[in-house]
Amino acid sequence: MLRHASKMILGQGLRFPSTRAVTVGAGTPRMYHERVVDHYSNPRNVGSFDKNDPNVGTGLVGAPACGDVMKLQIRVDEENGKIVDACFKTVGWGSAIASSSVATEWVKGKQMEEVLSIKNTEIAKHLSLPPVKLHCSMLAEDAIKAAVKDYESKRAKSNASEEAASVEKAADA
Repeated sequence: MLRHASKMILGQGLRFPSTRAVTVGAGTPRMYHERVVDHYSNPRNVGSFDKNDPNVGTGLVGAPACGDVMKLQIRVDEENGKIVDACFKTVGWGSAIASSSVATEWVKGKQMEEVLSIKNTEIAKHLSLPPVKLHCSMLAEDAIKAAVKDYESKRAKSNASEEAASVEKAADA
């Protein structure tokens, strides 16, 4: 049903070579860059990982004003700290879905420190988001940071429990 609706909306025609008119809200046309339309129509990396996996970090963020909710997850190789996979589930406007899709593509294959340097302005510029939709790219940046923070807190808990177990063994010996 969603694909059918998006095809009907997007079928309104091209206005410029790189933008499409999409009807939003009360029937007002808004121009979206073809990258937004592409990532909305063909989102990359949709899905989810097991949040209890110690190598998975989950970031869940939302914007109550517009109803966008974004869950972004990363899977990290514990040997080298590189993000080996990423996925998302987003409920909201097409700009939020597109921002999530771009974010998952950009974090794959990068070190944890590198992904923290991804800024919402870079995502917004890449997608040519209109000013009224900049909050969508802010959500993507926040979701990346939240996923990294979640992963790091899991690793810290895991390391603390391993240390406690080794102290117990030493005390028993």
